[in-house]
Formats: sequence, C-alpha cells, structure tokens
Amino acid sequence: MFQAPIRRLQALIVALVGFTGAAAQTATPALPASTVATDAVRDALAQTAPSQNSAQQAAQNRAAGVAATQASDTVAYTPIRGKSVIARSTAYNSTPGQTDATPFITATGTRTRPGVIALSRDLLRIFPYGTRVIIEDLSGKYNGMLKNRVFIVEDTMAARKTNSVDLWMPTRSEALNWGARQIRITAVR
Repeated sequence: MFQAPIRRLQALIVALVGFTGAAAQTATPALPASTVATDAVRDALAQTAPSQNSAQQAAQNRAAGVAATQASDTVAYTPIRGKSVIARSTAYNSTPGQTDATPFITATGTRTRPGVIALSRDLLRIFPYGTRVIIEDLSGKYNGMLKNRVFIVEDTMAARKTNSVDLWMPTRSEALNWGARQIRITAVR
C-alpha cells in the first residue's frame, strides 16, 4: 500500500540529487594532492614549534599583564549570590555566660574566630553548616566593616531563638557595640 508512494519519493530524490544510492556508495570523495596535505601539516607544525623567542614573549606578556593589573583600580569582587533572608542580628564572644561549657568550640567542632556566625535552628535549614554568607546591615551603620567579608556558618544558637544570627566578636565591648539590629544574610556560591 505504501510501496508505490515510497518508490515515487525515491525517484524524486534521485532526480533532484542526480545520482543513485549505489553510485554514491561507490564514488570516492575528492582529496587534495598529497603534496598539498603535507605542506599544510608542515606549516602548522612550524607555527606551533616552541622556541626561545616564544618563551621570552610569553614571559614579557605575563609581566605586562601583572603590571597592568597592579596599575589599574581595584575591581570589586561580586560573588554569585544565592538565597537571602532578613533576620535579627546580635553578637557574642567566648564567655561561658553567653555560650555553653565550651565557649571556644563551635557546634561543628572548630574554634571560634572572626568570620564565624551562629544561626538559629530555623535558619540552619536554609543555610546549613559550612555555608558561606555575606551580611548587610540594614541600618547602614556597619556596612563598611561588613563590606567584602564572607562569614561561615559554624555554630548554633539556643533552641528558643528564631530568625536570628549571632556574629562572633573577639571582645565583649565589640559585641555590646554591635547590639541588636536587622541584617540581610545572603548565601554566596
């Protein structure tokens, strides 16, 4: 039933293309003369052959690139950002009154240091341990201190706290100066 239309279609294709399938299988593609191919390979190898001049040129290019980078204005690093949350922020330091019995050890087992933050348990679902985040003070007072700093989630707050972030500070006076404020915490990929 479909054989007649298929034959007509094959005849039409043969007429348009100008050769049959059998002729196409026996025909060999046209290749350039062997001298043309040999010359092309020789020219390509000659252009990529290493030499002392190219090594010196590479060193000069590298030095020029380093000098241009040092001479230019500093380019701000813009990390790729992920999830973002507005939360309440406080600060803490390593005293037993503000922490548990091991004030210098975080929930992940690392030592407290600048750049460590503690999250409430509800925020830990969004930003799990080890997440790198940037913090923006919504009042604007501490944005200079926080600019271009990446913090790492390594600690947990008390179970009664919700939607809260605690920044570790080395001294009690710095923690008191920070006070309580609204911040935006954003994951960095």
